[in-house]
Amino acid sequence: MAKQVDLMQGTLEMLILKAISLGKLHGYGVLLRIQQISGEQLVIQQGSLYPALYRLEHEGAIKSEWGESDNNRRAKYYSLTPAGRRQLTAETEKWNRMAGIIGTILQLTEVQS
Repeated sequence: MAKQVDLMQGTLEMLILKAISLGKLHGYGVLLRIQQISGEQLVIQQGSLYPALYRLEHEGAIKSEWGESDNNRRAKYYSLTPAGRRQLTAETEKWNRMAGIIGTILQLTEVQS
């Protein structure tokens, strides 16, 4: 199994939005989905996840409703709002643009004049 990597600053909210975009999830389900879709290479700490969920809900990017989890416990389920979909699209485009720029820089083997 590959070594787990630390989450880069500024990516947690984007990953949460992506996870929720795939279907309604309760908080711990968001954490598990991110781990699953990253091939178990990203581990999100609950101490970081719940404040980020709160911020996203407060900003209107996600909404919540109470429901029952698989183990018959009361849980808050999150889904994306239209604003959250727009935010995910914008952050994804920004991330992809930045990754492309950094990739180009790292591929340089000598200074071009």
